[in-house]
Amino acid sequence: MIALMAKPLLNKTFPGGVLPGKTGAAAGAGDQPASKTLTRTAFEKLTAELDDLTTRGRIEIARAIEAARALGDLSENGDYHAAKDAQGKMESRIRRIQATLEGAAIVADEEAARSETVTTGSVVIVIYEGDDQPESLIVGTLEEERDGLSSVSPSSPLGQALMGRKAGDTVEYEAPSGMLRVTVSRVGGDT
Repeated sequence: MIALMAKPLLNKTFPGGVLPGKTGAAAGAGDQPASKTLTRTAFEKLTAELDDLTTRGRIEIARAIEAARALGDLSENGDYHAAKDAQGKMESRIRRIQATLEGAAIVADEEAARSETVTTGSVVIVIYEGDDQPESLIVGTLEEERDGLSSVSPSSPLGQALMGRKAGDTVEYEAPSGMLRVTVSRVGGDT
């Protein structure tokens, strides 16, 4: 597997002085990425979203807050509270993206598609025991999702069970409802 390292984001300024990928009270418990391996497509998608949120997004939120302040009393100003809530959610998303991108290994989309074993970015067709209906999945973060494909995190129980497997392998994993068995029908390709 050829992996390229993402450029560090250390030359950027972060809210609260928290560096991406670091833990701490300012980082928030949900800010840690599930996986540090991304396909090139997912990396570019996240980079574009981060750029949009830190430029246009922040400007729009600042304008909404300014317009709401002009309406008067902030204690009973629903527009102001809604704008501040949106600002908090956007800043949280910015921190999550920064943490995901920080030091991420980038895997070529073509390499994941050609691989005979399940890796991040692989399209996998699985069949659950007792079910005839095949299910197409892509292994990776939510950003890896494509039309018609659900994503499964490599750090989830199913994702961990699938990583490194080949077509024909049957794996078991612990789900909230108990042990489940799935057979890998196909690895690679688009669907």
